[in-house]
Amino acid sequence: MDTHVTKPLVSVVVPFYNEAENVPPLMERIAAVFDQLSGYEYECVFVNDGSTDGTRVQLEKLHAANSRVRPIHLLRNSGQSAALVAGLRRARGELVFTLDGDLQNDPCDFPKMLELLKEYDCVCGYRANRHDTWVRKVSSRIANRVRNWALQDGIRDGGCGAKAFRRKCLEHIVPFNGAHRFLAVMMRKAGFTIVECEVTHHPREFGVSKYGIGNRLWRGIYDLIGVGWLRKRYVVIRVEGEE
Repeated sequence: MDTHVTKPLVSVVVPFYNEAENVPPLMERIAAVFDQLSGYEYECVFVNDGSTDGTRVQLEKLHAANSRVRPIHLLRNSGQSAALVAGLRRARGELVFTLDGDLQNDPCDFPKMLELLKEYDCVCGYRANRHDTWVRKVSSRIANRVRNWALQDGIRDGGCGAKAFRRKCLEHIVPFNGAHRFLAVMMRKAGFTIVECEVTHHPREFGVSKYGIGNRLWRGIYDLIGVGWLRKRYVVIRVEGEE
């Protein structure tokens, strides 16, 4: 009698752009969490978004030392959403987690998110105690309120990188520049269940933020118009006999 039980595979997808100093410590934190989760296997799908620093070297070093690390290198810098979608499409896990690559998100929240995935299709993290500049906090608060008013996704922190999905959610993610802030809109439109989860947030230690008011305000307004159109035109295909 075969008593072998296959453990669920969790894919951790992280986009990196010029975050060489953050790669090794993030891997250490992820490994430490899964050391305590004996009921799960994991892989790390680390996406290098055309970095010009030592990010590629760090990812290849990790891969050589640990087969769980799967580096993906984009040919050129394509933006956070493109890197995230590239990783999501190549993830092999039944459950898929996302984090930002700046060490501000913390994998210590994975256990409670795994518990929530037993009941819900998608878990969206929110940073209740956010460690950012007041400019970033105020601009994000305004952006979240406007997004919620316009799109009614019911999520308080669309920009939080800490999220978790059941695999069936992934095919409903439409790729476009800025998509990472509107994943909950797509999940709700596809009919999936969503729950929010308070997550840990740390101050940035290494590297520099890629976002500011100048490169978010007008693009954010433009994105709202586009996603509003997409929300009305979004098509969900259900096939008889398939979940």
